[in-house]
Amino acid sequence: MPHTTHANARLAPAGRLALARCVVDDQWPLRRAAERFQVAVTTARKWAGRYRQHGEAGMHDRSSRPARSPRRTPTRRERRVIKLRVLKRWGPARIGGHLGMHASTVHRILTRYRMPRLAHTDRATSRVVRRYERDRPGELVHVDVKKSGNIPAGGGHRALGRPQGRKHRSGAGYAYIHNAVDDHSRLAYSEILADERKETAVAFWARARAYFASVGITVERVLTDNGACYKSHAWRDALAAQGIKHKRTRPYRPQTNGKVERFNRILAEEWAYARPYTSEAERREAFPQWLHHYNHHRFHTALGGPPASRVTNLRGQYS
Repeated sequence: MPHTTHANARLAPAGRLALARCVVDDQWPLRRAAERFQVAVTTARKWAGRYRQHGEAGMHDRSSRPARSPRRTPTRRERRVIKLRVLKRWGPARIGGHLGMHASTVHRILTRYRMPRLAHTDRATSRVVRRYERDRPGELVHVDVKKSGNIPAGGGHRALGRPQGRKHRSGAGYAYIHNAVDDHSRLAYSEILADERKETAVAFWARARAYFASVGITVERVLTDNGACYKSHAWRDALAAQGIKHKRTRPYRPQTNGKVERFNRILAEEWAYARPYTSEAERREAFPQWLHHYNHHRFHTALGGPPASRVTNLRGQYS
């Protein structure tokens, strides 16, 4: 590994060597050498001493790691931490509680051994989930339905508190939010509908495909879960007639459709439960504006900008 000079060092290794040679080889007084190289006398003494002891190799920065770490967690205990993480899939707080250790200490051990975050691993196998991204818009579109309880008239428990909210809850029903998210750009088309029947899903897809086409995206493949509406002949025939390939996720592996699952989570956190709505009508009224914000303005860390930044026909429509 190459040596690096400290950001605040007055001398680079070549300057240190020149100073040390003046003192050791040419017999300059320390004060004269310090004035010549504009450093403290103690600094001149340090590099002259290193040169006497190690030669040119001593002119590089030393590692800040201590030679001994008597307070470091014993290796045997570190192995117990790693074993609990791998076998039990516990976080730092739970591992710390089980072993009588501080959660911060457990976290440092996990970091030192480069253990992946639980959120980045598969629940069933503990293997790191391989992230992927399609090369162009339309190459793959993720489709899913998010079921959400309707807000009863007068507000639910978030607006009224749990005791009062329970009295209003019965008979409110559900909303079915159909979502289509482009894999490459994360551009989303979404509608709040009354059910998730095959006829509803097929009609939604027709409108979603028309939306993507309006911004220059030609859909090539669609990925869904194994819901009944997506296993129907009506859904299969609709996609086949459009020349679109249909793929379904493996059973009990929702992370395969992870981009729309992540969109569902964002939708819940930033719209559905972002504030205490007083009615379902009020929440639905806020939905189009939120969806526009998501597509055109919300910064996506994986993209370095909003989804619209990756869609040519939308780049000038950030208003």
